[in-house]
Amino acid sequence: MSTQAPFDILIVGAGLAGASLACALRGSRHRVALVERQAPALPAGWDARIYAISPANVDFLRRAGAWDPLDLSRVADVERMEIHGDAGGRLTFSAYESGLPSLASIVESGRIAHELWETARRQPNITLVTPAVPAALRLEADAAHLVLSDGRTLSARLLVGADGVNSWVREAAGLPARLTPYGELGVVANFRCERPHAQTAFQWFRADGVLAWLPLPGNCVSIVWSTPEPHARSLLALDAEAFAQRVADAGGHSLGRMELLAPAAGFPLRLMKLDAVIGPRLALIGDAAHAVHPLSGHGINLGFQDARALADGLLALPAFRDPGDATVLRAYQRERAEETLLVRETTDGLHRLFRAGFPPLRLLRNAGLGLVGSVAPLRSLLARYAAGLD
Repeated sequence: MSTQAPFDILIVGAGLAGASLACALRGSRHRVALVERQAPALPAGWDARIYAISPANVDFLRRAGAWDPLDLSRVADVERMEIHGDAGGRLTFSAYESGLPSLASIVESGRIAHELWETARRQPNITLVTPAVPAALRLEADAAHLVLSDGRTLSARLLVGADGVNSWVREAAGLPARLTPYGELGVVANFRCERPHAQTAFQWFRADGVLAWLPLPGNCVSIVWSTPEPHARSLLALDAEAFAQRVADAGGHSLGRMELLAPAAGFPLRLMKLDAVIGPRLALIGDAAHAVHPLSGHGINLGFQDARALADGLLALPAFRDPGDATVLRAYQRERAEETLLVRETTDGLHRLFRAGFPPLRLLRNAGLGLVGSVAPLRSLLARYAAGLD
């Protein structure tokens, strides 16, 4: 005998992908529960973890109600991007040339996470369940049942795993993931710079990894240095002045002297592949469904597009349709398969290409950057694709 689940959709994980899905379902007939171990707090000072959000995903967050309430004085738009190879290759993108208002918007992770949580908290059809630690999962024919460590059981017609690359939901559901460590850390930090960045993002493909500088409001930048773990550990061991000098040297002193604003941090980089991101009564989104190298800046944008695709499918369902029906979930998986594969394989391929030390290959990859940079229509096409608009 079928039983009525208290919720229609149960989202485990209130990171950016999970919380954006909940917000995208605001005001709908769906009864949504958002489960998180601890409510995100508004960070003090500048958050070292930042994201470059594409224009398409800014539109998604605006429709979800979580963009306009942000303190936009803490958001910086990227109007230009310079990419430098390791042997003279160079490629420049311009928002103006590509007919875009911006190439991306730079947002602190903690601030967008907090605003998504607050947006969800204001919605009558969304229940926030926190603190909550998942303990057991049962996926049955008519519902998914999540048992929490305090003994509570939450049931829904659809359970969404949005709990990150080390997803408890994915493991509990028996969806195998193939994780390949890159042997690198992403070193992140924020700096005040001597010269203005003019809304320009910089990226250098170097012998010791990939270094990106992303503009923050004022004369400040956030960096991500994806580099082999021994080199990353040596960077993190430097004092503030020496670290700032090393970063300035690596970027050719493009913005003059640099001053570290807060201690740097590092996180491991991994590639993750799944054969399926759905199961009975279950869908995975965000880092629970895929993990890519950060050199393209697409990781969080893939997660937002997962949330958008799943939300659009759920909102389009007639009232009599079951949101956890297998046909609904297969449609979501099909829609997300192509972009996820393209971004994953492209970023992994670029990483391998620029890590290879074979001299003729070094010349070829830098020549390729120069060739693309010399063809304005191709530059514009690539910029619009990265923005999620083509």
